[in-house]
Amino acid sequence: MKLVIQRVLKAKVTVDKKVVGKIGKGLLVLLGIGENDKKETADFLAKKLVNLRIFEDENNKMNLSVQDVKGELLIVSQFTLYGDTTSGNRPSFDTAAKPEIANELYEYFCNKCKEKVNVEKGKFKCHMEVELLNDGPVTIIMEK
Repeated sequence: MKLVIQRVLKAKVTVDKKVVGKIGKGLLVLLGIGENDKKETADFLAKKLVNLRIFEDENNKMNLSVQDVKGELLIVSQFTLYGDTTSGNRPSFDTAAKPEIANELYEYFCNKCKEKVNVEKGKFKCHMEVELLNDGPVTIIMEK
């Protein structure tokens, strides 16, 4: 699994001109699922994500998690994180999980995070428009 995590003041996902997910202060998470990912991987990364200390405390030090600031998560499935550009100019997505497996793990990951914080989602396997207002900007890449 690969996660691109952006600290945001707000973010939303629109599909066919309809907002399907919207948050205020929190984290926008672009989630890529690889062919070898399992529920154990999702468990590990979900726990790490909700405890990741990238929000400032009273001393302006990144020391607080999304849980600590009562923030939200907007999790968007993005298989293109597994785009391999080592050969040629067109990315290969051979190492991305097949849609059926990816959707199951995406939902599982979202539900694990939902145990700790409010979670909004994009719409799996759809063309989405993602809007965000970066806070910082702070962008972290996490994978296992």
